[in-house]
Amino acid sequence: MRFIVYDIEATCWEGRPPGMEQETIEIGAYEVSAFGEVGAAFSRLIKPVLHPQLSHFCRRLTNIDQSDINRARDFSRVVGAFQDWIDVDGEPYILAAWGTFDERQLRRDCALHRLDEAWLDPHINLKAQYRDLRGLPKKRGLASAVRHEGFEWSGEQHRALDDAANTVKVFRKLLDVWRY
Repeated sequence: MRFIVYDIEATCWEGRPPGMEQETIEIGAYEVSAFGEVGAAFSRLIKPVLHPQLSHFCRRLTNIDQSDINRARDFSRVVGAFQDWIDVDGEPYILAAWGTFDERQLRRDCALHRLDEAWLDPHINLKAQYRDLRGLPKKRGLASAVRHEGFEWSGEQHRALDDAANTVKVFRKLLDVWRY
């Protein structure tokens, strides 16, 4: 069994203007073996089609430059490369993300681009499980979980590969207790 610990970033606006549908703009992931060995990484930017111009808020939050987004590939090509990297038809895998947003957003993007979303089915929500495992009264954000597990945050928050790397820290510490 392989785990794909991943994170995405999506278009965003301050507040939530009506009619502004979010799209994935970045995917970052690490492969983690059943023994906790961290393998290859995947990191790509994605050019959104509905709102190709990132808001000032989004650029500031993610530190993703508009010029980098302009050079990025579209969702279909990047998600195809991601599926190839995962090798969705090979050895069994489980996708693992902190919360429900990432999976829901990828499913919305698959629907928008008329792509099959079955590859997203083997999925676990680490945030919900973490709450249960630690007996917390409410869900804990990733940065807080990283701190509470005794780790230092590395990299930038709201960058997909850095967020995935920090998720891996918590994931590996609790490797034997996740339910899937």
